[in-house]
Amino acid sequence: MQAWWESLSQILRILYCIAIPSTLVLLLQMILAMMGGHHDAGVEFSDTSGIDDLNLDLDGDGIPDIDMPEASNIGSDGGNPADFGTLKLLTLQTVVTFLAVFGWVSIICIGSGLTNIASLLVGAVCGLAMMLIVAKMVQATAKLAENGTLNLKNAIGETATVYIPIPPKNQGTGKVTMQLQGRFCELDAVNDGEETLATGAQVLVSDVVGDTLVVEEC
Repeated sequence: MQAWWESLSQILRILYCIAIPSTLVLLLQMILAMMGGHHDAGVEFSDTSGIDDLNLDLDGDGIPDIDMPEASNIGSDGGNPADFGTLKLLTLQTVVTFLAVFGWVSIICIGSGLTNIASLLVGAVCGLAMMLIVAKMVQATAKLAENGTLNLKNAIGETATVYIPIPPKNQGTGKVTMQLQGRFCELDAVNDGEETLATGAQVLVSDVVGDTLVVEEC
């Protein structure tokens, strides 16, 4: 083993020092991922999904002086800042993948007779390509997980059935049942009207405040 190591050129020693540890880390990541104990997150922006309305009463007269729009309406044209974090290119997983592929491809190219510079260039290109592929795979996995998460905003404009009577506006909450994202849901709801909505009544979801639906009689 020592004789083999001493027979290597300086560039090959460096490449082996990059390729072997990064490959071991990559294998460890794969094992942890299969065991469900690894989560590799990229840059995430703050989640404003729980912020629906911001009303500021500066003079204490009970009338909001500043009425901020719903967070769901900000960036509704696709300009939500969170969109920039969708493709997580620079994560531990992608960087380790780049190093492993770069190292082994460069070693193979040098062994095939290419010059050191050419071998490093080929290794870098292959590493970047694999890095992008892994990032795309992570993105696709994240989208699948996101699609399975219940988003109450999707209930707006849909009809529901009152399960527990809903008192008049600003007098309490009740419950409704509805089909949302392909599943049967029982959700808290408040009334936007002045009359109690009885059990069995059909209502229309007009808004969402936090985890509560705002409904009105159809």
